[in-house]
Amino acid sequence: MAKLNYVEGDYREALNTYTRVGLDDLPLMAVPPYRLRMIAEAYATKGLCLEKLPISSSTSNLHVDREQDVITCYEKAGDIALLYLQEIERVILTNIQNRSPKPGPAPHDQELGFFLETGLQRAHVLYFKNGNLTRGVGRFRELLRAVETRTTQNLRMTIARQLAEILLRGMCEQSYWNPLEDPPCQSPLDDPLQKGANTKTYTLSRKARVYSGENIFCPQENTEEALLLLLISESMANRDAVLSRIPEHRSDRLISLQSASVVYDLLTIALGRRGQYEMLSECLERAMKFAFEEFHLWYQFALSLMAAGKSARAVKVLRECIRLKPDDATIPLLAAKLCMGSLHWLEEAEKFAKTVVDAGEKTSEFKAKGYLALGLAYSLQATDASLRGMQEVLQRKALLAFQRAHSLSPTDHQAAFYLALQLAISRQIPEALGYVRQALQLQGDDVNSLHLLALLLSAQKHYHDALNIIDMALSEYPENFILLFSKVKLESLCRGPDEALLTCKHMLQIWKSCYNLTNPSDSGRGSSLLDRTIADRRQLNTITLPDFSDPETVSDSSSSSSLSRTESPLHLFVSSHLHSHPKPDTFVWPPAAQSFSDPGPRQEHSLCNSPDVYFHGFPSLFSVSSVHATSVAASRVEQALSEVASSLQSSAPKQGPLHPWMTLAQIWLHAAEVYIGIGKPAEATACTQEAANLFPMSHNVLYMRGQVAELRGNLEEALRWYEEALSISPTHVKSMQRLALILHQLGRYSLAEKILRDAVQVNSTAHEVWNGLGEVLQAQGNDAAATECFLTALELEASSPAVPFTIIPRVL
Repeated sequence: MAKLNYVEGDYREALNTYTRVGLDDLPLMAVPPYRLRMIAEAYATKGLCLEKLPISSSTSNLHVDREQDVITCYEKAGDIALLYLQEIERVILTNIQNRSPKPGPAPHDQELGFFLETGLQRAHVLYFKNGNLTRGVGRFRELLRAVETRTTQNLRMTIARQLAEILLRGMCEQSYWNPLEDPPCQSPLDDPLQKGANTKTYTLSRKARVYSGENIFCPQENTEEALLLLLISESMANRDAVLSRIPEHRSDRLISLQSASVVYDLLTIALGRRGQYEMLSECLERAMKFAFEEFHLWYQFALSLMAAGKSARAVKVLRECIRLKPDDATIPLLAAKLCMGSLHWLEEAEKFAKTVVDAGEKTSEFKAKGYLALGLAYSLQATDASLRGMQEVLQRKALLAFQRAHSLSPTDHQAAFYLALQLAISRQIPEALGYVRQALQLQGDDVNSLHLLALLLSAQKHYHDALNIIDMALSEYPENFILLFSKVKLESLCRGPDEALLTCKHMLQIWKSCYNLTNPSDSGRGSSLLDRTIADRRQLNTITLPDFSDPETVSDSSSSSSLSRTESPLHLFVSSHLHSHPKPDTFVWPPAAQSFSDPGPRQEHSLCNSPDVYFHGFPSLFSVSSVHATSVAASRVEQALSEVASSLQSSAPKQGPLHPWMTLAQIWLHAAEVYIGIGKPAEATACTQEAANLFPMSHNVLYMRGQVAELRGNLEEALRWYEEALSISPTHVKSMQRLALILHQLGRYSLAEKILRDAVQVNSTAHEVWNGLGEVLQAQGNDAAATECFLTALELEASSPAVPFTIIPRVL
């Protein structure tokens, strides 16, 4: 009767009916299930009637009391509804086990219906509406802890998803309490204006059963609980997925897809916060059953694969995204970025870039980025090309593409920067200076533009100004190892080996502060050379590295390379170089001892800031973007051999990702190179050994061993080291040049000429190689060809930077 009164809109009469029958006094013990359903629906109806009735007085206390009564009715309705559903489930299971001939509950008895569903879902809605998140979350947890029935499965998935969303978006770690704890009396989650409201408690003579036991998992933080809820929801969504494509199931399929999409979006938030991209990609891979012609899920899957480092699969998924959304230019640009980065699929990158360029007016705003990507693909292909003619063709194509990108987007600092970089690689130094100044006017603190400016100044032999630029850039980016490596080279030329070694020591300190890792070279040898170097007060060049005698001294502050940022002098200093050339009195020639010195590493990314590196011959699992194709294969061989050799030498493997260890090895190799420059083979050997402990089969380590042997005068040993380095990386130009020099000294002119001509094909701008070829040809009596080689070497040396321009990353 009361339900009929509610349907007819006579809410007061319905309430009077419940008062007459004594609803609060009805027993719940030893009653049949249908009676439990009637009582639950009665409480839900009473709550609905109380919400509909207006309050006769405007007193705030009456409003609060009414809200408390309404919520109490809904909570009682929900609790009794759960009890009813559990009883129905128990009856069905009992009849099945006993094979009872009695008919079980009718199908409509196992459905929730409007009133029961309202009782289960309305209470927490009112809590959140009134600003009481603490009680709302508590109500969610009470419903989820109840023993599940088949009828409540869909409801359970909805509640779990809603609670996960609240935990992720409305609760921080400081305000979290675990499900087995009592909620806090005062919480920052609650609305302070609603203090004291909605706190009425009630007791029922019989409650629904809840999960209990000793081995129940209890989350300890909000992200952990949210992730648990979302994984449960994902399991339910996959189990109940509607995949049929027939028209009759279209609405059910859309509802199933929408429910699953919400769960996967929340999983992306939860797992992304913790950096668990591998797990996220596995979850989204399970979502592919829903993803037929659904762009959103495909795109999410591609992004998760990218973040997890699965670039090859990510490109394949992005192809499907391009098919589903051909007018979106950001997708092929993203695919091109992956192909140019870790995969080194330069032809594929070129195709993706051309799809953006050829898309027409639909993607006109991205056409400049398309030409930028196309220019990068051509530039990297030119680096890989083994024939000089092909290199020149690809470099011209890259230059035209960058010029087109710059004309389409003159305010894009990246277009101006990459145009300047390509001109620098082509040794058009004055033109490159003009464009890098434009890039710095558009983005004055861009680290790559600052680095390029410094290298261009060093190519003009203005080493002091180049070093000042590096110092200023380091004041903004003090942990950028690419800048620090260039600083070591420039300090060796300008300020001498003492300052260069201090910078190496400073890099060791930065490395130790950046990476909390255990040095694998420590195993079996007591304290490491790294710790001893940092702990010693004295300058690095005055220490005999294998025999440190002062390990307990305190580290001095050798951070002279990092300047104060209070006034940010970087922009002031750079602006003075944007409109004027360096003065002639800053011109410094390199000392003669450096004529055949290492021109510097070839690298693509900052090792401190990104794991996507291929640096100085140390392979990365992520990027090989500016090395020859043969070096890609060589780097993989080198990595495998290094792992095998490390396992034979030590039982302690390198911990964590590879790029921190690559950085540390680079620091030791730079220190060894400085020691070789000042004629200290013992110290150079110690530094090289530290790098060898990390990567024993790196061709750069083998090359440095050859340098040390050459310094000791042992040409046969040096010859063997250079040959081993070339067996790992056949296109390592520095090893080829030094090997040919030794062969020249041994009188083996024909073989030396063959090696040097191969080196010229690999890198036609290496002036040391041209000079060595001229010497070999002169020794063979071919004076005319030798003269041409010497002239070419002089011309290239006049525009040669302190380190190669290709040290600067070329990434989209």
